Amino acid sequence: MKHATLRQVHICPVETGLELIGGRWKARILWKLYDHGTMRFGELRRGLPGITEKMLAQQLKELEHDQLIIRTQYPEMPPRVEYALSAFGRSLAPVLEALKAWGVENQAQIRQAIQREALV
Repeated sequence: MKHATLRQVHICPVETGLELIGGRWKARILWKLYDHGTMRFGELRRGLPGITEKMLAQQLKELEHDQLIIRTQYPEMPPRVEYALSAFGRSLAPVLEALKAWGVENQAQIRQAIQREALV
């Protein structure tokens, strides 16, 4: 958790949660790992169109720092690194499933909102 202060943690638990999974890529990375299980860097990159290697590496480091994912590096040549949800990360499963269900249920309205935003 990079930006939240101890005071924010106690005042607004929603803000605290969003601090860990908010932004453009973190929830998407968490969903991929939840949906597909353990993945390598290249698999994640291919599964997240538009993300740069630098951004993916940064987001993975933050998620690992916040203990939402586990990074395992194997002593092989070339090095093999895999990412998986930690137990703490897996505790987000109901949140991720609820967000998916909400997105499916409201897909038409979400598309309209995106189109309106594009016109502005």
